[in-house]
Amino acid sequence: MDPPLDPAGIATALDLVAPRLRGVRDQRGITLAELSKLTGISKSTLSRLENGQRRPSLELLLPLAQAYRVPLDDLVGAPEVGDPRIRLKPRMVNGRTVLPLTRPGGVQAWKIVIPASQSKPSPRTHEGFEWLYVLTGRMRLILADQDLVLGVGEAVEFDTQLPHWFGSTGDGPAEVLSIFGRPGERMHVRPDRR
Repeated sequence: MDPPLDPAGIATALDLVAPRLRGVRDQRGITLAELSKLTGISKSTLSRLENGQRRPSLELLLPLAQAYRVPLDDLVGAPEVGDPRIRLKPRMVNGRTVLPLTRPGGVQAWKIVIPASQSKPSPRTHEGFEWLYVLTGRMRLILADQDLVLGVGEAVEFDTQLPHWFGSTGDGPAEVLSIFGRPGERMHVRPDRR
Protein backbone atom coordinates (compact mmCIF):
# COMPACT_ATOMS: atom_id res chain seq x y z
CA MET A 1 0.00 0.00 0.00
CA ASP A 2 1.31 3.46 -0.92
CA PRO A 3 2.00 5.92 1.92
CA PRO A 4 -0.57 8.74 2.26
CA LEU A 5 0.13 12.07 0.56
CA ASP A 6 1.89 14.67 2.69
CA PRO A 7 0.12 18.04 2.13
CA ALA A 8 2.70 19.89 4.27
CA GLY A 9 5.54 18.37 2.22
CA ILE A 10 3.83 19.40 -1.02
CA ALA A 11 3.34 22.95 0.26
CA THR A 12 7.00 23.13 1.31
CA ALA A 13 8.15 21.88 -2.10
CA LEU A 14 5.99 24.53 -3.83
CA ASP A 15 7.42 27.25 -1.57
CA LEU A 16 10.95 26.25 -2.60
CA VAL A 17 10.23 26.61 -6.32
CA ALA A 18 10.66 30.42 -6.25
CA PRO A 19 14.26 30.42 -4.93
CA ARG A 20 15.13 27.51 -7.23
CA LEU A 21 13.89 29.44 -10.27
CA ARG A 22 15.82 32.54 -9.25
CA GLY A 23 18.93 30.48 -8.52
CA VAL A 24 18.90 28.73 -11.90
CA ARG A 25 18.34 32.01 -13.77
CA ASP A 26 21.18 33.69 -11.86
CA GLN A 27 23.42 30.69 -12.53
CA ARG A 28 22.76 31.04 -16.23
CA GLY A 29 23.25 34.82 -16.19
CA ILE A 30 19.93 35.38 -18.00
CA THR A 31 17.78 38.48 -17.50
CA LEU A 32 14.01 38.29 -17.04
CA ALA A 33 13.60 39.94 -20.46
CA GLU A 34 15.78 37.29 -22.14
CA LEU A 35 13.94 34.50 -20.35
CA SER A 36 10.60 36.00 -21.36
CA LYS A 37 11.66 35.88 -25.03
CA LEU A 38 12.84 32.27 -24.69
CA THR A 39 9.69 30.99 -22.98
CA GLY A 40 6.90 33.30 -24.09
CA ILE A 41 6.07 33.95 -20.42
CA SER A 42 5.70 37.64 -19.49
CA LYS A 43 8.42 39.30 -17.40
CA SER A 44 5.90 40.15 -14.68
CA THR A 45 4.77 36.52 -14.41
CA LEU A 46 8.39 35.34 -14.26
CA SER A 47 9.16 37.92 -11.58
CA ARG A 48 6.14 36.88 -9.50
CA LEU A 49 7.13 33.20 -9.83
CA GLU A 50 10.65 33.99 -8.58
CA ASN A 51 9.32 36.10 -5.70
CA GLY A 52 6.81 33.47 -4.61
CA GLN A 53 3.86 35.75 -5.41
CA ARG A 54 2.52 33.31 -8.02
CA ARG A 55 2.08 29.59 -7.53
CA PRO A 56 3.97 27.52 -10.10
CA SER A 57 1.98 25.45 -12.56
CA LEU A 58 3.03 22.79 -15.04
CA GLU A 59 2.20 25.18 -17.90
CA LEU A 60 4.78 27.65 -16.53
CA LEU A 61 7.42 25.20 -15.29
CA LEU A 62 7.70 23.07 -18.46
CA PRO A 63 8.86 25.97 -20.71
CA LEU A 64 11.28 27.09 -17.97
CA ALA A 65 12.77 23.59 -17.63
CA GLN A 66 13.15 23.48 -21.41
CA ALA A 67 14.76 26.94 -21.59
CA TYR A 68 17.21 26.07 -18.79
CA ARG A 69 17.74 22.55 -20.17
CA VAL A 70 17.20 20.97 -16.77
CA PRO A 71 14.83 18.24 -15.64
CA LEU A 72 11.59 19.48 -14.10
CA ASP A 73 12.72 17.84 -10.83
CA ASP A 74 15.55 20.39 -10.61
CA LEU A 75 13.00 23.21 -10.50
CA VAL A 76 10.47 21.69 -8.14
CA GLY A 77 12.73 19.52 -6.00
CA ALA A 78 11.53 15.96 -6.25
CA PRO A 79 10.98 14.34 -2.87
CA GLU A 80 14.03 12.63 -1.45
CA VAL A 81 13.37 8.94 -1.67
CA GLY A 82 15.96 6.24 -1.76
CA ASP A 83 19.11 7.35 -3.54
CA PRO A 84 20.39 10.71 -2.18
CA ARG A 85 23.04 11.12 -4.90
CA ILE A 86 22.92 14.20 -7.08
CA ARG A 87 23.17 13.47 -10.77
CA LEU A 88 26.07 15.49 -12.10
CA LYS A 89 25.14 17.11 -15.39
CA PRO A 90 28.12 19.13 -16.62
CA ARG A 91 27.42 22.14 -18.78
CA MET A 92 29.40 24.94 -20.36
CA VAL A 93 29.02 28.37 -18.74
CA ASN A 94 31.08 31.24 -20.13
CA GLY A 95 33.66 28.82 -21.57
CA ARG A 96 34.02 26.84 -18.34
CA THR A 97 32.78 23.35 -17.52
CA VAL A 98 30.50 23.57 -14.49
CA LEU A 99 29.29 20.53 -12.53
CA PRO A 100 26.56 21.29 -9.98
CA LEU A 101 27.13 19.54 -6.66
CA THR A 102 23.87 20.72 -5.08
CA ARG A 103 20.30 21.06 -6.25
CA PRO A 104 19.11 24.56 -7.28
CA GLY A 105 18.00 26.84 -4.47
CA GLY A 106 19.76 27.62 -1.21
CA VAL A 107 23.54 27.51 -0.88
CA GLN A 108 25.05 26.30 -4.15
CA ALA A 109 28.21 24.25 -4.75
CA TRP A 110 29.93 23.61 -8.09
CA LYS A 111 33.08 22.03 -9.41
CA ILE A 112 34.39 24.40 -12.07
CA VAL A 113 36.99 23.44 -14.69
CA ILE A 114 38.70 26.59 -15.96
CA PRO A 115 40.60 26.22 -19.26
CA ALA A 116 44.05 27.82 -19.65
CA SER A 117 42.56 30.22 -22.20
CA GLN A 118 40.41 31.87 -19.48
CA SER A 119 43.09 34.25 -18.24
CA LYS A 120 41.72 37.69 -19.19
CA PRO A 121 40.15 39.36 -16.12
CA SER A 122 36.61 40.68 -16.36
CA PRO A 123 35.63 41.68 -12.79
CA ARG A 124 31.97 41.84 -11.75
CA THR A 125 29.91 42.31 -8.61
CA HIS A 126 26.68 40.78 -7.29
CA GLU A 127 25.09 40.03 -3.93
CA GLY A 128 26.28 37.03 -2.01
CA PHE A 129 29.29 35.36 -0.46
CA GLU A 130 31.64 32.89 -2.17
CA TRP A 131 34.19 30.33 -1.08
CA LEU A 132 36.70 28.92 -3.59
CA TYR A 133 39.02 25.94 -3.09
CA VAL A 134 41.64 24.95 -5.69
CA LEU A 135 41.51 21.23 -6.47
CA THR A 136 44.09 21.11 -9.30
CA GLY A 137 46.25 23.62 -11.17
CA ARG A 138 46.67 27.26 -10.24
CA MET A 139 43.91 29.87 -10.18
CA ARG A 140 44.19 33.63 -10.48
CA LEU A 141 41.81 35.74 -8.39
CA ILE A 142 41.24 39.46 -8.84
CA LEU A 143 39.50 40.77 -5.72
CA ALA A 144 39.04 44.56 -5.64
CA ASP A 145 42.64 45.85 -5.88
CA GLN A 146 44.28 42.50 -5.04
CA ASP A 147 45.73 40.15 -7.67
CA LEU A 148 46.26 36.70 -6.12
CA VAL A 149 47.42 33.30 -7.37
CA LEU A 150 46.15 30.26 -5.47
CA GLY A 151 47.54 26.74 -5.74
CA VAL A 152 46.25 23.27 -4.92
CA GLY A 153 44.73 23.11 -1.45
CA GLU A 154 44.40 26.87 -1.03
CA ALA A 155 41.06 28.48 -0.30
CA VAL A 156 39.60 31.98 -0.28
CA GLU A 157 36.33 33.49 0.90
CA PHE A 158 34.91 36.89 -0.04
CA ASP A 159 31.88 39.12 -0.32
CA THR A 160 30.82 39.10 -3.98
CA GLN A 161 29.84 42.78 -3.78
CA LEU A 162 33.58 43.42 -4.14
CA PRO A 163 34.65 43.53 -7.80
CA HIS A 164 36.00 40.03 -8.46
CA TRP A 165 37.08 37.62 -11.17
CA PHE A 166 38.73 34.23 -11.07
CA GLY A 167 40.28 32.25 -13.88
CA SER A 168 43.43 30.56 -15.09
CA THR A 169 46.92 31.94 -14.59
CA GLY A 170 47.43 31.16 -18.28
CA ASP A 171 49.85 28.33 -17.48
CA GLY A 172 47.25 25.59 -17.62
CA PRO A 173 43.73 24.62 -16.60
CA ALA A 174 42.50 24.72 -13.02
CA GLU A 175 39.75 22.86 -11.17
CA VAL A 176 37.99 24.78 -8.43
CA LEU A 177 35.33 23.98 -5.87
CA SER A 178 32.95 26.94 -5.54
CA ILE A 179 30.38 27.39 -2.77
CA PHE A 180 28.06 30.36 -3.15
CA GLY A 181 25.39 31.70 -0.84
CA ARG A 182 23.02 34.61 -1.29
CA PRO A 183 22.42 37.12 1.52
CA GLY A 184 20.29 35.60 4.24
CA GLU A 185 20.73 32.03 3.05
CA ARG A 186 22.01 29.36 5.36
CA MET A 187 22.92 25.75 4.96
CA HIS A 188 20.23 23.47 6.35
CA VAL A 189 21.23 20.33 8.15
CA ARG A 190 18.54 17.70 8.20
CA PRO A 191 18.38 15.24 11.11
CA ASP A 192 19.37 11.67 10.46
CA ARG A 193 16.11 9.72 9.99
CA ARG A 194 17.34 6.24 10.72
